Amino acid sequence: MAKEKEERDLEKFLRNVDEISTLVQDLNSDDFSVSERAMDEAEKRLKLQEDQEEDGCRTTLNKTMISPPQVPTEQNVDDTDGFMKILENDARERAKRRKENKSLANAFKEKGNEAFLKGDYEMAVHYYTEGLKKLKDMKVLYTNRAQAYMKLEEYEKALVDCEWALKCDENSTKAYFHMGKAHLALKNYSMARQCYQKILEINPKLQVQVKDSLNKVDQKEKAELQEKLALQELKSGKEAAVTTKNLLEALSNPDQIPLFYAGGVQLLTELMKDCSEQTLFRTHYGFNIINDNKVIRRCFATEGKDEIEEILCIAVLKLWYAVCTGNEENQHLLLTHSDMDILLPSLLTSKVQSIQQHTLSLLLLFCQTENGRILVLSHMDLTRLLQALVLFVNISEEKESQAAMQLLTDLALEERFKTSVQTNLPALLALISILKTPEIAYPSTLHQCIAIMGNLSTDAAIRKQMSDCGECWDVCFRLMVKCEENVILFRETLYATLGFMMNLSLESVYITEVLAEQLSRKCVSLLNSEDGGILTKTLAPSFIFSFPKRAAGVLSRVLSASLKAVEETVKAGVMKMMIKFLKAGGQTASRYAIKILAVCTNISYLAREEVTRLDKRFSLLRKLLEAEDEIIAGNAALCIGNCVEVPGAASALLKSDIVKILLKLAGGDSKDASVQLNAGIALGKLCTAEPRHTAQLEELHGIEILNSTMKYIQKT
Repeated sequence: MAKEKEERDLEKFLRNVDEISTLVQDLNSDDFSVSERAMDEAEKRLKLQEDQEEDGCRTTLNKTMISPPQVPTEQNVDDTDGFMKILENDARERAKRRKENKSLANAFKEKGNEAFLKGDYEMAVHYYTEGLKKLKDMKVLYTNRAQAYMKLEEYEKALVDCEWALKCDENSTKAYFHMGKAHLALKNYSMARQCYQKILEINPKLQVQVKDSLNKVDQKEKAELQEKLALQELKSGKEAAVTTKNLLEALSNPDQIPLFYAGGVQLLTELMKDCSEQTLFRTHYGFNIINDNKVIRRCFATEGKDEIEEILCIAVLKLWYAVCTGNEENQHLLLTHSDMDILLPSLLTSKVQSIQQHTLSLLLLFCQTENGRILVLSHMDLTRLLQALVLFVNISEEKESQAAMQLLTDLALEERFKTSVQTNLPALLALISILKTPEIAYPSTLHQCIAIMGNLSTDAAIRKQMSDCGECWDVCFRLMVKCEENVILFRETLYATLGFMMNLSLESVYITEVLAEQLSRKCVSLLNSEDGGILTKTLAPSFIFSFPKRAAGVLSRVLSASLKAVEETVKAGVMKMMIKFLKAGGQTASRYAIKILAVCTNISYLAREEVTRLDKRFSLLRKLLEAEDEIIAGNAALCIGNCVEVPGAASALLKSDIVKILLKLAGGDSKDASVQLNAGIALGKLCTAEPRHTAQLEELHGIEILNSTMKYIQKT
């Protein structure tokens, strides 16, 4: 038996030796996936051995590629434990060296990044390569080197690095992004699309970036097809194609007189009838020939242009319009050309009206499509463009002014516009300046501009900037004054202005006492305009109630900033109007109305008396306590709590179910704790004003419920 056991132990030992030898060989493999699997197996073996050790000493093996340990001598190869201890010791040393190598690799990465930012891409590649010598599985070094290779136009090498990065992390969106760009540069359009679509699978939140990238693939593929067809027409001797080529060669002659270039440009414009001629213009360096011509550029820059210079300037603008119509690749080349972000805004503010008009037409052409709008927002100085458009709006006739505002409206539809404005206060101020002089602006212009501002104010960051800007509130107040003078003519502007102010007033911290008083007076005035104003029969039915509702919305958000505003509002009879709002129903209108009642009754005793008189036994307010909308129910409770302080109000409720309703609300599970708190306070005030309500409260075990509720509210 002893001999058989020895034979089994020997067989087991030899089998383990073979397995460990293979394991060590795999650990040293150049194939990253093989070495990774071997490391997993090594960790399992170490874990098994550790579990069998009685002293409980444990060692963690860091996952990395390791080379074979020193060849064991005969003295330490007498059992499996010898191999495992050597492997464990080697793992510890390797983990230590890996830590050191990682530090060195990070240092090389930083040096590579510095070189990349300086535009020294070859040196960046060198440093990233040195980093990879220290740590072969550092993903960021592969993606960074791929980006440097892209700059050097070594796209095949970039693809290889992206593949290695994906071996390190199969969900690396950065690797797929660079791989997509490399495939696009190599005109592998289907492969590029696959890379970008893979990004979307990994991270759907990158939809905007992926969409832009896929658009570029489509555009480049379309441009390549256009170029093939254009070349075929040129080779076939098509007259328009040949003439386009010849004219561009003629225009490339330097130092000719402006009239020479004006004539050539006009002839060239007449040839731009279809995509082939547009493409030949692009492929034969038409943009460079025109844009880099010293005579033409001098003509653009000259303030006091003579007649020929004006003709040349307008001719070039017409040519750009012709070559860019329906051709996104040409649009991209024009807008990305040097100084175009400065040139177009300057031409838009030219003293020559026809130059202004043709520049605006060109910009409107770009903004007809989503891709064109993205091009404008990505490659033009937004502040400079907005300032130029504002100036154009202020000096132009109504038709041109409307066109400029339409351009702004189109741009504002893009999320990139909001992103740009978020960190660009001068751009925001430029927009606000359009509204500074409403007395001279066209109604349509005012309406479009305030609509843009209202749309921007839905963004929290932009709204905060606007609300903190005194000019913004000032222009709103001026607009309200202007609109009140002729509500029929400016009804859309007034409607948009009130909506904009409702958004601004969400940032209540910026509403001063003086501002609250001014705005409250205007809102009350609008609410009282029943003849010759807002509620006239000449307005569409949708506007008849919308104006008062929005005025009430603004009022509900600014009132609390001023005691004087509350007093004036109550004296103006607004309590009666708000009761009418509540009786008419509608969630939004009811929210505004009950908020106004709650604020006013909280501050003004006169308001409490007025509400108590208008809503006998609080029949309307009791109904609101059971509303599904927690904001309405909570403010109704607050309003009742305020009003029961009026002598006789609490006694009039003795035979009602007010205690039961308030108790249900106080002990409920509202998401907003203020609802329960307001109901609890109202119950307390009710019982204080009329102690006989306490008996009903005790019958319903209300004291225990209120105590429990108050403890819960304090915790939350």
